[in-house]
Amino acid sequence: MSHLPIALDAMGGDNAPTDIVAGARVAAEEHGIPILLVGRPDELGDTGDLEVLPASEVIAMDADAGSSVRRMKDSSLVRAAEAVRDGNASAMISAGNTGATMASALLRMGRIKGVSRPAIATPIPRLEGSPTLLLDAGANADCTPEMLCQFARMGAVFARDRYGVEQPKVSLLSIGEEDNKGNALVKDAHKALAEEPWAELGATFVGNVEGRDLMTDEADVVVTDGFTGNVALKTLEGGMKTLIAGLFDAFGSSPEAVEASAALTPALEPLYRRFNPDTYGSAVLLGVNGLCMISHGSSSASAMTNALVTTAELLDTDVVEHLRAAITA
Repeated sequence: MSHLPIALDAMGGDNAPTDIVAGARVAAEEHGIPILLVGRPDELGDTGDLEVLPASEVIAMDADAGSSVRRMKDSSLVRAAEAVRDGNASAMISAGNTGATMASALLRMGRIKGVSRPAIATPIPRLEGSPTLLLDAGANADCTPEMLCQFARMGAVFARDRYGVEQPKVSLLSIGEEDNKGNALVKDAHKALAEEPWAELGATFVGNVEGRDLMTDEADVVVTDGFTGNVALKTLEGGMKTLIAGLFDAFGSSPEAVEASAALTPALEPLYRRFNPDTYGSAVLLGVNGLCMISHGSSSASAMTNALVTTAELLDTDVVEHLRAAITA
Protein backbone atom coordinates (compact mmCIF):
# COMPACT_ATOMS: atom_id res chain seq x y z
CA MET A 1 0.00 0.00 0.00
CA SER A 2 1.42 3.39 -0.99
CA HIS A 3 -0.95 5.62 0.93
CA LEU A 4 -0.61 7.06 4.43
CA PRO A 5 -1.85 4.97 7.36
CA ILE A 6 -5.55 4.75 8.14
CA ALA A 7 -6.40 6.38 11.49
CA LEU A 8 -8.48 3.88 13.45
CA ASP A 9 -10.42 4.92 16.56
CA ALA A 10 -9.36 2.03 18.79
CA MET A 11 -11.67 3.12 21.62
CA GLY A 12 -14.94 3.29 19.67
CA GLY A 13 -17.55 0.54 19.67
CA ASP A 14 -19.16 -1.99 21.97
CA ASN A 15 -16.22 -4.38 21.58
CA ALA A 16 -13.43 -1.82 21.81
CA PRO A 17 -10.54 -1.93 22.13
CA THR A 18 -10.08 -5.73 22.02
CA ASP A 19 -11.88 -6.51 18.75
CA ILE A 20 -10.83 -3.27 17.11
CA VAL A 21 -7.15 -3.95 17.71
CA ALA A 22 -7.52 -7.62 16.72
CA GLY A 23 -9.15 -6.66 13.43
CA ALA A 24 -6.51 -4.04 12.77
CA ARG A 25 -3.70 -6.52 13.30
CA VAL A 26 -5.21 -8.93 10.77
CA ALA A 27 -5.62 -6.11 8.23
CA ALA A 28 -2.00 -5.06 8.71
CA GLU A 29 -0.40 -8.49 8.89
CA GLU A 30 -2.43 -10.30 6.21
CA HIS A 31 -3.36 -7.45 3.85
CA GLY A 32 -0.41 -5.09 4.31
CA ILE A 33 -2.59 -2.11 5.24
CA PRO A 34 -0.79 0.65 7.20
CA ILE A 35 -2.79 1.55 10.31
CA LEU A 36 -2.51 4.22 12.98
CA LEU A 37 -4.33 3.18 16.16
CA VAL A 38 -5.73 6.12 18.12
CA GLY A 39 -6.54 5.69 21.80
CA ARG A 40 -5.24 5.05 25.29
CA PRO A 41 -1.99 3.10 24.86
CA ASP A 42 -2.21 1.32 28.23
CA GLU A 43 -5.67 -0.09 27.36
CA LEU A 44 -4.99 -1.38 23.84
CA GLY A 45 -3.31 -4.65 24.75
CA ASP A 46 -0.95 -6.29 22.28
CA THR A 47 -0.84 -4.01 19.24
CA GLY A 48 1.92 -5.89 17.47
CA ASP A 49 3.84 -3.59 15.14
CA LEU A 50 1.00 -1.06 14.78
CA GLU A 51 1.75 2.58 15.42
CA VAL A 52 -0.26 4.22 18.21
CA LEU A 53 -1.34 7.86 18.47
CA PRO A 54 -2.10 8.56 22.15
CA ALA A 55 -5.51 10.04 23.01
CA SER A 56 -6.57 10.27 26.65
CA GLU A 57 -10.34 10.74 26.25
CA VAL A 58 -13.16 8.54 24.94
CA ILE A 59 -16.53 9.84 23.71
CA ALA A 60 -19.22 7.50 25.02
CA MET A 61 -21.74 5.89 22.69
CA ASP A 62 -24.61 7.82 24.31
CA ALA A 63 -22.81 11.18 24.61
CA ASP A 64 -24.09 14.34 22.94
CA ALA A 65 -22.16 14.49 19.68
CA GLY A 66 -21.57 18.20 19.15
CA SER A 67 -20.70 19.21 22.71
CA SER A 68 -18.50 16.15 23.26
CA VAL A 69 -16.39 16.83 20.17
CA ARG A 70 -15.94 20.48 21.11
CA ARG A 71 -15.16 19.73 24.75
CA MET A 72 -13.12 16.53 24.51
CA LYS A 73 -10.30 17.71 22.29
CA ASP A 74 -8.01 14.83 23.25
CA SER A 75 -10.59 12.15 22.43
CA SER A 76 -9.68 9.30 20.10
CA LEU A 77 -12.28 10.47 17.57
CA VAL A 78 -11.03 14.04 17.42
CA ARG A 79 -7.39 12.96 17.21
CA ALA A 80 -8.20 10.56 14.38
CA ALA A 81 -9.90 13.32 12.39
CA GLU A 82 -7.00 15.68 13.06
CA ALA A 83 -4.56 13.07 11.78
CA VAL A 84 -6.38 13.14 8.42
CA ARG A 85 -6.60 16.93 8.42
CA ASP A 86 -2.90 17.33 9.19
CA GLY A 87 -1.77 14.89 6.52
CA ASN A 88 -0.65 12.19 8.94
CA ALA A 89 -3.37 9.73 7.92
CA SER A 90 -5.20 8.99 4.67
CA ALA A 91 -8.62 8.21 6.22
CA MET A 92 -10.39 7.68 9.53
CA ILE A 93 -12.59 4.83 10.78
CA SER A 94 -14.68 4.51 13.94
CA ALA A 95 -17.24 2.09 15.34
CA GLY A 96 -18.01 4.56 18.11
CA ASN A 97 -20.65 7.26 18.53
CA THR A 98 -21.95 7.89 14.99
CA GLY A 99 -22.94 11.49 15.61
CA ALA A 100 -19.58 12.26 17.20
CA THR A 101 -17.77 10.59 14.31
CA MET A 102 -19.59 12.84 11.85
CA ALA A 103 -19.04 15.92 14.01
CA SER A 104 -15.32 15.17 14.33
CA ALA A 105 -14.96 14.77 10.58
CA LEU A 106 -16.92 17.95 9.87
CA LEU A 107 -15.22 20.14 12.47
CA ARG A 108 -11.68 18.93 11.82
CA MET A 109 -11.65 17.84 8.19
CA GLY A 110 -14.36 20.16 6.85
CA ARG A 111 -16.75 19.70 3.94
CA ILE A 112 -16.02 19.48 0.26
CA LYS A 113 -16.63 22.96 -1.16
CA GLY A 114 -20.22 23.21 -2.33
CA VAL A 115 -21.56 20.33 -0.24
CA SER A 116 -24.58 21.36 1.79
CA ARG A 117 -24.62 18.35 4.14
CA PRO A 118 -22.67 15.10 4.18
CA ALA A 119 -24.58 11.83 3.92
CA ILE A 120 -24.01 8.30 5.19
CA ALA A 121 -23.91 5.89 2.24
CA THR A 122 -24.61 2.30 3.29
CA PRO A 123 -24.33 -0.77 1.02
CA ILE A 124 -27.46 -2.96 0.96
CA PRO A 125 -26.62 -6.47 -0.30
CA ARG A 126 -28.48 -8.15 -3.13
CA LEU A 127 -28.71 -11.80 -4.11
CA GLU A 128 -26.39 -11.11 -7.05
CA GLY A 129 -24.11 -8.34 -8.18
CA SER A 130 -22.96 -5.24 -6.34
CA PRO A 131 -24.93 -3.82 -3.39
CA THR A 132 -27.55 -1.10 -3.62
CA LEU A 133 -26.21 2.13 -2.14
CA LEU A 134 -28.66 3.74 0.33
CA LEU A 135 -28.13 7.35 1.37
CA ASP A 136 -28.74 9.17 3.59
CA ALA A 137 -28.74 6.40 6.21
CA GLY A 138 -28.84 8.65 9.26
CA ALA A 139 -26.77 11.83 9.05
CA ASN A 140 -29.62 14.28 8.31
CA ALA A 141 -33.09 13.68 9.73
CA ASP A 142 -34.54 16.67 7.87
CA CYS A 143 -33.64 17.28 4.24
CA THR A 144 -34.51 19.54 1.31
CA PRO A 145 -34.97 18.47 -2.32
CA GLU A 146 -31.65 20.14 -3.13
CA MET A 147 -29.88 18.04 -0.51
CA LEU A 148 -31.34 14.84 -1.95
CA CYS A 149 -30.11 15.84 -5.40
CA GLN A 150 -26.64 16.35 -4.01
CA PHE A 151 -26.77 13.00 -2.21
CA ALA A 152 -27.76 11.39 -5.50
CA ARG A 153 -24.82 12.91 -7.37
CA MET A 154 -22.37 11.78 -4.69
CA GLY A 155 -23.96 8.34 -4.61
CA ALA A 156 -23.59 7.93 -8.37
CA VAL A 157 -19.88 8.78 -8.16
CA PHE A 158 -19.37 6.38 -5.26
CA ALA A 159 -21.22 3.52 -6.99
CA ARG A 160 -18.98 3.91 -10.00
CA ASP A 161 -15.73 4.17 -8.01
CA ARG A 162 -16.45 1.54 -5.37
CA TYR A 163 -18.49 -1.05 -7.27
CA GLY A 164 -17.54 -0.40 -10.87
CA VAL A 165 -21.10 0.41 -11.99
CA GLU A 166 -20.57 1.98 -15.40
CA GLN A 167 -23.92 3.81 -15.59
CA PRO A 168 -25.48 3.93 -12.10
CA LYS A 169 -29.26 3.89 -11.90
CA VAL A 170 -30.30 6.56 -9.40
CA SER A 171 -33.69 6.44 -7.68
CA LEU A 172 -35.78 8.05 -4.94
CA LEU A 173 -37.29 6.07 -2.07
CA SER A 174 -41.06 6.54 -1.91
CA ILE A 175 -44.33 4.77 -1.11
CA GLY A 176 -45.09 4.08 -4.76
CA GLU A 177 -43.40 3.98 -8.15
CA GLU A 178 -45.66 6.68 -9.62
CA ASP A 179 -44.25 10.20 -9.91
CA ASN A 180 -47.07 11.68 -7.82
CA LYS A 181 -46.62 9.35 -4.84
CA GLY A 182 -45.00 10.45 -1.57
CA ASN A 183 -44.99 13.39 0.79
CA ALA A 184 -44.15 16.97 -0.18
CA LEU A 185 -40.40 16.39 0.11
CA VAL A 186 -40.48 13.31 -2.11
CA LYS A 187 -42.65 14.95 -4.77
CA ASP A 188 -40.43 18.05 -4.93
CA ALA A 189 -37.28 15.92 -4.87
CA HIS A 190 -38.57 13.77 -7.73
CA LYS A 191 -39.09 16.84 -9.88
CA ALA A 192 -35.62 18.16 -9.05
CA LEU A 193 -33.93 14.81 -9.67
CA ALA A 194 -35.68 14.45 -13.02
CA GLU A 195 -34.20 17.79 -14.10
CA GLU A 196 -30.61 16.95 -13.09
CA PRO A 197 -28.11 16.60 -15.99
CA TRP A 198 -27.33 12.96 -15.23
CA ALA A 199 -25.53 12.41 -18.54
CA GLU A 200 -22.67 14.53 -17.22
CA LEU A 201 -22.06 11.92 -14.51
CA GLY A 202 -22.74 8.97 -16.76
CA ALA A 203 -25.78 8.08 -14.63
CA THR A 204 -29.55 7.72 -15.13
CA PHE A 205 -32.49 8.72 -12.96
CA VAL A 206 -35.02 5.86 -12.96
CA GLY A 207 -37.69 7.46 -10.75
CA ASN A 208 -39.21 6.17 -7.53
CA VAL A 209 -38.58 2.83 -5.89
CA GLU A 210 -40.23 1.28 -2.85
CA GLY A 211 -38.74 -0.29 0.26
CA ARG A 212 -39.17 -3.76 -1.22
CA ASP A 213 -36.76 -2.80 -4.02
CA LEU A 214 -33.74 -2.07 -1.81
CA MET A 215 -32.33 -5.59 -2.18
CA THR A 216 -33.03 -5.84 -5.91
CA ASP A 217 -31.39 -4.47 -9.06
CA GLU A 218 -34.13 -1.87 -9.60
CA ALA A 219 -31.60 0.84 -8.73
CA ASP A 220 -27.91 1.15 -7.88
CA VAL A 221 -28.35 4.30 -5.76
CA VAL A 222 -31.40 5.02 -3.60
CA VAL A 223 -31.70 8.45 -1.98
CA THR A 224 -33.87 9.53 0.92
CA ASP A 225 -33.74 11.69 4.04
CA GLY A 226 -31.67 10.42 6.96
CA PHE A 227 -34.67 9.65 9.17
CA THR A 228 -36.37 7.43 6.59
CA GLY A 229 -33.08 5.90 5.49
CA ASN A 230 -32.08 4.91 9.00
CA VAL A 231 -35.50 3.38 9.69
CA ALA A 232 -35.29 1.40 6.44
CA LEU A 233 -31.76 0.21 7.24
CA LYS A 234 -32.59 -0.89 10.79
CA THR A 235 -35.76 -2.62 9.57
CA LEU A 236 -33.74 -4.65 7.08
CA GLU A 237 -31.13 -5.51 9.73
CA GLY A 238 -33.81 -6.63 12.20
CA GLY A 239 -35.63 -8.65 9.58
CA MET A 240 -32.47 -10.47 8.53
CA LYS A 241 -31.53 -11.27 12.14
CA THR A 242 -34.99 -12.66 12.82
CA LEU A 243 -34.91 -14.78 9.66
CA ILE A 244 -31.47 -16.20 10.47
CA ALA A 245 -32.48 -16.97 14.06
CA GLY A 246 -35.59 -18.73 12.76
CA LEU A 247 -33.53 -20.83 10.36
CA PHE A 248 -31.17 -21.94 13.12
CA ASP A 249 -34.13 -22.89 15.31
CA ALA A 250 -35.66 -24.88 12.46
CA PHE A 251 -32.38 -26.67 11.75
CA GLY A 252 -32.28 -27.97 15.31
CA SER A 253 -35.97 -28.72 15.72
CA SER A 254 -35.78 -32.49 15.02
CA PRO A 255 -33.25 -35.19 14.16
CA GLU A 256 -34.42 -35.04 10.55
CA ALA A 257 -33.92 -31.27 10.45
CA VAL A 258 -30.43 -31.59 11.91
CA GLU A 259 -29.54 -34.13 9.23
CA ALA A 260 -30.96 -31.91 6.50
CA SER A 261 -29.14 -28.84 7.84
CA ALA A 262 -25.82 -30.66 7.51
CA ALA A 263 -26.46 -30.91 3.79
CA LEU A 264 -27.88 -27.38 3.42
CA THR A 265 -25.32 -25.44 5.48
CA PRO A 266 -22.50 -25.48 2.87
CA ALA A 267 -24.94 -24.17 0.25
CA LEU A 268 -26.29 -21.47 2.57
CA GLU A 269 -22.93 -20.28 3.87
CA PRO A 270 -22.12 -18.00 0.88
CA LEU A 271 -25.59 -16.46 1.20
CA TYR A 272 -25.01 -15.85 4.91
CA ARG A 273 -21.69 -14.13 4.19
CA ARG A 274 -23.29 -11.91 1.53
CA PHE A 275 -26.01 -10.68 3.89
CA ASN A 276 -23.85 -10.48 7.01
CA PRO A 277 -23.10 -6.80 7.86
CA ASP A 278 -19.59 -7.82 8.97
CA THR A 279 -18.77 -8.57 5.34
CA TYR A 280 -19.02 -4.88 4.46
CA GLY A 281 -17.56 -3.51 7.67
CA SER A 282 -18.53 0.12 7.34
CA ALA A 283 -20.46 2.87 5.60
CA VAL A 284 -18.86 5.99 4.16
CA LEU A 285 -19.64 9.59 5.07
CA LEU A 286 -19.82 11.27 1.67
CA GLY A 287 -19.20 14.99 1.42
CA VAL A 288 -16.45 15.59 3.96
CA ASN A 289 -13.03 16.76 2.84
CA GLY A 290 -11.40 13.40 3.35
CA LEU A 291 -12.38 9.78 3.75
CA CYS A 292 -14.43 9.01 6.88
CA MET A 293 -15.78 5.51 7.45
CA ILE A 294 -18.47 4.67 10.02
CA SER A 295 -18.66 1.13 11.34
CA HIS A 296 -21.46 -0.55 13.29
CA GLY A 297 -21.24 -0.10 17.05
CA SER A 298 -21.23 -3.88 17.53
CA SER A 299 -18.41 -4.43 15.03
CA SER A 300 -16.45 -7.64 15.53
CA ALA A 301 -12.79 -8.15 14.72
CA SER A 302 -13.68 -9.51 11.28
CA ALA A 303 -15.95 -6.53 10.60
CA MET A 304 -13.11 -4.17 11.43
CA THR A 305 -10.70 -6.05 9.18
CA ASN A 306 -13.19 -5.79 6.32
CA ALA A 307 -13.74 -2.08 7.05
CA LEU A 308 -10.01 -1.44 6.78
CA VAL A 309 -9.72 -3.44 3.55
CA THR A 310 -12.67 -1.50 2.07
CA THR A 311 -11.10 1.81 3.09
CA ALA A 312 -7.77 0.90 1.52
CA GLU A 313 -9.54 -0.02 -1.73
CA LEU A 314 -11.42 3.28 -1.70
CA LEU A 315 -8.19 5.22 -1.25
CA ASP A 316 -6.88 3.64 -4.43
CA THR A 317 -9.89 4.99 -6.38
CA ASP A 318 -9.35 8.63 -5.30
CA VAL A 319 -13.09 8.88 -4.63
CA VAL A 320 -12.87 12.15 -2.65
CA GLU A 321 -11.38 13.98 -5.63
CA HIS A 322 -14.05 12.51 -7.90
CA LEU A 323 -16.77 13.70 -5.50
CA ARG A 324 -15.22 17.14 -5.44
CA ALA A 325 -15.29 17.30 -9.23
CA ALA A 326 -18.93 16.14 -9.34
CA ILE A 327 -20.07 18.75 -6.83
CA THR A 328 -18.14 21.53 -8.56
CA ALA A 329 -19.73 20.56 -11.89
